[in-house]
Amino acid sequence: MLKQHFALFGNPVSHSKSPLMHNLAFRALDLDACYGRYLLEDGTQLREKFLVLGLKGANVTVPHKEYAYRACDHLDPFAQKVGAVNTIVKREGELYGYNTDAPGFLRAISEFKSRKVLFLGAGGTAQATAAILAEEGYEVTILNRSAGRLEKFREQGFTCYTFETFKTEVFGLIINMTSAGLKDEMLPAPAEILEAVIPQAKACIDVIYGKKTPFLRLAKKYNKPTKDGTDMLLYQGAIAFEHFTDGEYCFDEVLPAMQRAFDFN
Repeated sequence: MLKQHFALFGNPVSHSKSPLMHNLAFRALDLDACYGRYLLEDGTQLREKFLVLGLKGANVTVPHKEYAYRACDHLDPFAQKVGAVNTIVKREGELYGYNTDAPGFLRAISEFKSRKVLFLGAGGTAQATAAILAEEGYEVTILNRSAGRLEKFREQGFTCYTFETFKTEVFGLIINMTSAGLKDEMLPAPAEILEAVIPQAKACIDVIYGKKTPFLRLAKKYNKPTKDGTDMLLYQGAIAFEHFTDGEYCFDEVLPAMQRAFDFN
């Protein structure tokens, strides 16, 4: 069998540990495969680049998860529901799309018992995770800079606010779903809003991993428990690996190898 090739599409991608995670898993399981990264600036080219590169599968990160949804020939029911794909597998010339962000995220926050959640941001990751949290009985409110992206959430019954219309409430979990703080020192929402809700929260979570973002530093200022996106990345990666190998290897077999990626600085 020829070596199988996999990749991560996104912008940015240079910081990502996904290639190391997957390559460690391939090595541990003695699979003839490799995983790289591809800086994709134009999401409309995702399908073309996937095929030209001769990939067996790919992961997709910000800001291209909705483009990935449109690039696929087949969608699993959950990806179809949320309109966002982060895992693509090629089978017999056609692209199959999955969303592993949401189940990975659900595992990652299981240690926190609060069921009232405020999402900062309304992108592809937020769409998927809001849907699965709602299915599991969480009450999710969405806060976003602009109103346009909120329409889909409103149609699904979520309470939504822009920065201008936000009304302060008590939220158990406040979760940054944006890339604010990844390449800069930006907060995901105006400081006055965050300083009104963080003191009343039980914990603050950021989907960005490997960095104490301005958001998490602000939460620590108020002595709040914090968590970055490391567990979410690991868990969604292990679930994606199951799809890449068509279920030949299960989550518990893959995870220990992938966790080793975080032993490297």
